Amino acid sequence: MTTTLTVGLVMLLSLPGLILSFQPLIALKSTTHRDITQRAVLRKTAEVCRDIAASNGWPFSLTIDNNLSADKVQKACSSPDASKWLISSIRFHISIITIYMSNAIVDVRYILSEKHHFDDETFQAGRDLITAGVSAVKASVRKGRYFRGKWTLGQVCHTLQDFYSHSNWVELGNTAPYSTLIQPDEPFENLAGPTTPTCRNCIDENCNDNLLPEVLQQGLLTSGYFSFSSSKKPAGKCSHGGFFDRSSRGDPAGGINKDDIKSNHGAKHHQAADLAVDATMELLQDIRVAVGDKNFLRMMGISQSSVLCFVIDTTSSMSTVIAEAKRVSFHIIDSKRGTQQEPSAYILVPFNDPDVGPLSMTSDPDVFKRSINQLSAKGGGDVPELSLSGLQLALTTAPPSSEIFVFTDAPAKDALLKSTITALIESTKSVVNFILTESRRTHRIFLGRNRQSGFELYRDLARASGGQAIEVAKTALSQATTVIEDSSADALVTVFQTVKNPGRPDRFTFTVDGLLRNMTVYITGSRTLTFRVTSPTGVSQSSSQLSGPLASLTTAGNLFRLRLNADSPAGSWQISVNSYQLYSIKVTGQSSVNFIYNLVEAHEGPHSDFSPKEGRPFSGGNVSLMVSVTGSDDLKVTEVTLFDSTKSKEINGSLQSFGSGNFLVKFADVPAGGFAVCLKGEETSSSSTAISFQRQASTQIKTSSISVTAQVDKTDIEPGSTISIPFTVASTSNGVVNSAATGMFIVRANNDRSYASTSPGTVSIAAGSGGKANGIVTLTVPASAASGSDVTLTIEVEKADASDLNYSVLRFTVASKVTDISRPVCHGVSTSCPSSSSPCASSQWVFIANVTDGINGTGIESVTIHSGRGTLTTRTMAGASGENITVATYSASCCSQNVELAVVDKVGNVGTCVGQAGVSTTAKNKAAVNTTSTRGHALSISIALLVTVVVSLVWK
Repeated sequence: MTTTLTVGLVMLLSLPGLILSFQPLIALKSTTHRDITQRAVLRKTAEVCRDIAASNGWPFSLTIDNNLSADKVQKACSSPDASKWLISSIRFHISIITIYMSNAIVDVRYILSEKHHFDDETFQAGRDLITAGVSAVKASVRKGRYFRGKWTLGQVCHTLQDFYSHSNWVELGNTAPYSTLIQPDEPFENLAGPTTPTCRNCIDENCNDNLLPEVLQQGLLTSGYFSFSSSKKPAGKCSHGGFFDRSSRGDPAGGINKDDIKSNHGAKHHQAADLAVDATMELLQDIRVAVGDKNFLRMMGISQSSVLCFVIDTTSSMSTVIAEAKRVSFHIIDSKRGTQQEPSAYILVPFNDPDVGPLSMTSDPDVFKRSINQLSAKGGGDVPELSLSGLQLALTTAPPSSEIFVFTDAPAKDALLKSTITALIESTKSVVNFILTESRRTHRIFLGRNRQSGFELYRDLARASGGQAIEVAKTALSQATTVIEDSSADALVTVFQTVKNPGRPDRFTFTVDGLLRNMTVYITGSRTLTFRVTSPTGVSQSSSQLSGPLASLTTAGNLFRLRLNADSPAGSWQISVNSYQLYSIKVTGQSSVNFIYNLVEAHEGPHSDFSPKEGRPFSGGNVSLMVSVTGSDDLKVTEVTLFDSTKSKEINGSLQSFGSGNFLVKFADVPAGGFAVCLKGEETSSSSTAISFQRQASTQIKTSSISVTAQVDKTDIEPGSTISIPFTVASTSNGVVNSAATGMFIVRANNDRSYASTSPGTVSIAAGSGGKANGIVTLTVPASAASGSDVTLTIEVEKADASDLNYSVLRFTVASKVTDISRPVCHGVSTSCPSSSSPCASSQWVFIANVTDGINGTGIESVTIHSGRGTLTTRTMAGASGENITVATYSASCCSQNVELAVVDKVGNVGTCVGQAGVSTTAKNKAAVNTTSTRGHALSISIALLVTVVVSLVWK
């Protein structure tokens, strides 16, 4: 049964045009899920920054509307002293892209799931998906797992947004979001019954009036039915509509979807999209209040700096290295604390043998200092250590595009994880650098063939990620760790990068533009390597000059680091390297202009669009990228290319702009191998003359002739449960599945938490199978796993001769089932202010609220001021029925006579408590109370109760 279903899903996914919602990513005249999600995220993030600015007395002049860009919002969200630093929006861009890519993938993974799209009147099941997903987002953010929170958020947003396209909410005349969809304690009202007819036939393909008049008159809520295989549906019910909906061919014919302007109800498409934006903002507001403004902005990537991530060998020979890691991290922390350049998070993963971890992740630099201070070097009698297991944890914990530093003096005992690490590097686009030192324990590794075999693995992984493997004596560690300080700079970009393996003398060129500052060139290779750098003006400097006309040079082991002078001219530079051994070159600088790319794949047909491509693209086929350029609204992209390390294969992409610095880039007939992505363009805002620039992605794109497709029913797992993941393997030729292929493939399934898992050791494609084979991986999460944590599962499939490999990386949230779905309840009273003739600043008013989560609730976690300029204190007391009551006392000047308190319980349910000062016309200040509770009911509180509460609080 499972195998048949898997094959069926794969066949469906290969069909053209099977998109059953707002277009996922790209549409010429219609609004896409990408547009809706991006608008909502930009507007809500800007609102949070505006409120923070107001509370701090900072200026905020950004107009919040649908014309925002990530660059504008990032600039507005930066602190007043941001002008001292380069402002880069790259992390904000990555966050937005992560959310809308996750949104888009719902149309691939859950294409036939009614509840994921609110089809077939599945309102309760659709809401359950949304509210469970929102709970998982809140739990992930509270655990600091911001990437997992964003990925879940994107999928939740897809389902929420589809409601406005697939239901008749818009046709009923509603102009505001249906808040019940994100409030599980609110009942649905006016749902059309299961036997209630809702539609009539469209007339000559005109479906504008196919909803029954009585449905509209009674305000009955319905959604369209969809079936790929049958025209049957409940009698009289509306269909989704469209070419692939066979149910829309039965009576009543036609549909009601508003997915694009050409849909059956396409005239209301933009209205539905606008409501979807507002609904997404409402959902984001709920998450914002639950997790707090600071954590909300962290999830959105409003940070100028990357994380500081160390993976450290703690065996006895590493005491000197641990001390140096401590020194350099403390220097970075102390020099950047409180500035725009302060790392957004600190991650530490110790390892030895047999232990890995515990992982420490924090945004508090003092907590990180304590963690690294507690490291001690001990044990390690045998040489190899579990370095790759530690690196695996770092790659799945750090946000995408992080820079990770691994410190060790020993080879990997878990070298079988190499392909898993490679898959995670490609999936996250993170850069991994190895600081490899010599010790007596491992001295033999640094001699002859042992040294090559022991550390070749690290070199391979460094090359795959765009990082460096620095081999250095412990006495020269401080020179090597300058690379770590360099990487912590804000707005760091890669201008050029290449690897020569095997090495040979060669000359390389790269372009320095006027937007760059603090340029650094790194060359790693043999100690006998020599080089010469030449500027656009013809001035040159050789590797024998430590301080020359172009740069200052420092060396550490196999690393040469050139810091170009501040007055380095723009133009074409050259580096000539003389070596016959492996070497690498990397040129970096600081600039707000950068780019991000993501692999996507096409769905051709009447609803042609793109969705995220998982794993490696296929050899010999077409490769498509979505490219986003950051740093300016005046950037022109002129060229995006793929090239291999030898530059013998260079492929130019065709560019299609779809606004706001976003491009679709298509490459035809990409051969087997690994390719770097290079972008070139012009920037025109800085001067009357266009400035040419080039940027290069660190991580390579590798192609494969293997297809690995994994299907998951859900991406959240309860502690103590097991999930099954069916997967399909196929062999491809020239970018398409080869239906005549046969063969055996090796299968490996690894997860970063060492949870129990099963998988077949091999799968075989048999003759007559259509070129496909199926298998199942299981993953069991222990009952002790914390809600809000996550687990990353990598399914790798390799040819039997190890000549080719592809993978699927799946991320799951560990989420306990939430039984407390009720929002906290508040009852409050207010004192009055004098009449308007009195000076407001000379008088105070008080709002006192009793807040409870009920006897069966999880309890109140926080009460904060959401709006209001006063002071708040809280205390806890026992209620008459045994429940805990949080008494919140708010006082403010009569110049500010309104307050809204945000109340959050321990599972993230959000309530609000609204108070307003009454107005007294006598000197006795009679109370005029009109307070709103969590659920919007007006409360009339007597003066006697007010006096009793106030006197009681004063005396207690």
